[in-house]
Amino acid sequence: MIMSHEENTSGWDAIDQALQQLYGEQEPQHYGTAIPYMLGGPDPLDGISAYAVDTPMPHWHFVTYGFSELYDKEAEDASRSGYGFELTFRLTRAADETQPPAWALNLLQNMGRYVFSSGNLFQPGDYLDANGPICLNSDTLLTALAFVEDPDLPEQMTPNGAVQFIQMVGITCRELEMIQSWNTRGFLAACESYMPKYVTDLMRNSCADIPSVIQATERGIALDGSSTAILFIQQLGWEPARKKLLQKNIPAKLVLGAQQATLLCSILRSRIAKKATLSLIGTDVNIIFEAGDQPSIMETEREVRLIVNQQAVDELTGQLRPHACSFELPSLDKLQIEIVPTQIKDQEGNVIKTIG
Repeated sequence: MIMSHEENTSGWDAIDQALQQLYGEQEPQHYGTAIPYMLGGPDPLDGISAYAVDTPMPHWHFVTYGFSELYDKEAEDASRSGYGFELTFRLTRAADETQPPAWALNLLQNMGRYVFSSGNLFQPGDYLDANGPICLNSDTLLTALAFVEDPDLPEQMTPNGAVQFIQMVGITCRELEMIQSWNTRGFLAACESYMPKYVTDLMRNSCADIPSVIQATERGIALDGSSTAILFIQQLGWEPARKKLLQKNIPAKLVLGAQQATLLCSILRSRIAKKATLSLIGTDVNIIFEAGDQPSIMETEREVRLIVNQQAVDELTGQLRPHACSFELPSLDKLQIEIVPTQIKDQEGNVIKTIG
């Protein structure tokens, strides 16, 4: 017998039960969708609940409904409900605030659009660069998001499979760079005393300036290396070496945007020191750095593998700077590196900043 959504809400009920164990009989403010996404509605998530919480500071605790299977079981994977997670988000709440801000609801729906359209799933330890303020038209320094297990909501088993609650945390650009150079969980743990429960505060200063956080990050990088195995880079190009008759051979050229130069330095040193690869994923080509004794270049149609030793890494990181320039790596067949300016654009496509 096929039941309607109104008759079978077992997945939804399981989330409600988990929240009831946490918040008792508190009635959240719930925001549903008038037109289901599958019928052409604009919002992919079926609903978002917001709880008013007073500890460790007044804040809103948002919880999504829609990444997991809320109704009948449809996915083949019986162990996991839908995408296997729901998102949560904690945001500071003013004393006189009776309604959660609309921008936070829109942010969560945007996360839904990203997952539903791309198929890319969020996991604890992930991060996402928003390329601008997470709250548009605000003066916040928070321009990226980190993802970690919600500290109060453990994974739940539902009739449709397991659901993990993953909390989004607003972070600054410099904090993102420190996470990329080390790892998300380690960095957030170092910041926990300054961000209890990882509550997002739009007006906070960056933890990247706190000595204890800097020291913990430096120790973590030295001990663990970087967990960043892949960097998605828009400004990434490759020109193969060319041989000209009776003329000087032209070396291969790697083109990078200035915005990624400093970050690449830090991550590459950390990855290669631990004998781990680093993949740069571009629109037209993928560049893979791999540790090896003898530097070399191996090319295929879509992929370039750069085997590098400590000398090659030193040559690269010694000259890699966030400004337009060009230089060669002698140890890699005189590989030419060209750094080109990066243009930062707003939501309307207007250039608001140029790096390099």
